Amino acid sequence: MTHPVVRTRFAPSPTGLMHVGNLRTALFEYLIARSMGGQFILRIEDTDQGRLVEGAIDIIYNTLRQVGLRHDEGPDVGGPYGPYVQSERRHVYKPYAEQLIREGHAYRCFCSRERLEQLRERSGTEGGFAGGYDRHCRNLPPHEIDRLLEAQTPHVIRQKMPLTGSTTFVDAVYGSITVENSELEDQVLLKSDGFPTYNFANVIDDHLMAITHVVRGSEYLSSTPKYNQLYEAFGWDVPVYVHLPLILGADGKKLSKRHGSTGYHDLITEGYLPEAIVNAIALLGWCPKDNRELFSLEELCRDFDVTGISKSPSVFDYGKLDWFNAAYIKALDPSAFIERARSFLPASVLGDEQRELLVVDMLKPRISRLTEIPERLRFIDRIEDYPLSLFENKKSKSTLESARVALNALIPVLESLSEWSRSSLHDTLMAQAEPLGMKTGQMLWPLRIAASGLEVTPGGAIEVLFLVGRAESLRRLESGRQRLAQA
Repeated sequence: MTHPVVRTRFAPSPTGLMHVGNLRTALFEYLIARSMGGQFILRIEDTDQGRLVEGAIDIIYNTLRQVGLRHDEGPDVGGPYGPYVQSERRHVYKPYAEQLIREGHAYRCFCSRERLEQLRERSGTEGGFAGGYDRHCRNLPPHEIDRLLEAQTPHVIRQKMPLTGSTTFVDAVYGSITVENSELEDQVLLKSDGFPTYNFANVIDDHLMAITHVVRGSEYLSSTPKYNQLYEAFGWDVPVYVHLPLILGADGKKLSKRHGSTGYHDLITEGYLPEAIVNAIALLGWCPKDNRELFSLEELCRDFDVTGISKSPSVFDYGKLDWFNAAYIKALDPSAFIERARSFLPASVLGDEQRELLVVDMLKPRISRLTEIPERLRFIDRIEDYPLSLFENKKSKSTLESARVALNALIPVLESLSEWSRSSLHDTLMAQAEPLGMKTGQMLWPLRIAASGLEVTPGGAIEVLFLVGRAESLRRLESGRQRLAQA
């Protein structure tokens, strides 16, 4: 017996930026397909024309490309089941809706918007109806339907749900779930403008595109019986359902902007690497058998298993994301680090190989986000006013007096340097400690303070002097010496 090729689909609506939840769904669909030797399809669901955002489709393409989720079929790459944009498939859906009417599984509803709004207001109160609709048009006599159609009365097509019994389905994560049919509303399948609803188009397209596994958030569990009723009405095979647990913030509430950035592009802007975001999101609701945490996308494709998906909600932990990001930053080779960090680095560093390598060595072990770079290196382009008390340091035994002695002795030595390089700065300064009668730390501390104006820098005095450059370093050192002389 041959088994069908596993086919999953990511079907986003082009309504804005990619949310963490959407990206996790795309990732899990991709991993299910790749881990089982299957295919990953991209389909754009733009049936809700009122919510479309210009440029959002390009955002979807760019996001998937940046995180490495390569789709086998889609609007931009084609495939045997196209078109892959729902608005371009509009002609597909109406015949299926009409078929359901003929076979007694759907009906035309001519209720006005005003009437439906009044019913919705009653929904949830005593005497209300499932979904806020009272099935008024469900059993209209044929002659009344013909009259309304002849009068060109606007109408929708609704699914005729069974009024008794129950619907049971099996989910790969949550197991067997049963819902009473009395709780299912007669949902709209085709809107009055001819566009299908999300639920209807999903089922039709999933079947026509041979989708075998439907992956989505657990908030869609309650909608699944409605999908199954459609599959049953058409006599089609039901796909494997994989519902993913909710993503929560640290306060236990559903993840939203109040918890921090929830969009992929916002996280990138905040200095997170795509690989770190993917790694962190992969562990939102999935646990590998060996409890490992760091995974490349290739390793995830190899090790992912649906049985590792949890029913319990997952917390999106920004501290943990920082940890992942720091690990991926440390793993970058120097050229990759410079390329990723380019927009955050001072212009004076870029293009100078020695300065670039120094910055890499200084920053890679110390940052968890690329956005920390400007603050760490702000001393290169400017020095802010600083208190003279910074020259005093117990650990290095630096005092205002020892700082005066050090700067008075070292400035002329530095002015005489023919080469302003790390090695020459190091060799020259190290040779001065003994004649000054100072430990290295006591000698170098005032140089770093005067050259940077900061108590903490990612490198020591020699690194600071090299990055700031000869002319500006000497200017700052002289300014520090004069301030100390006046104190």
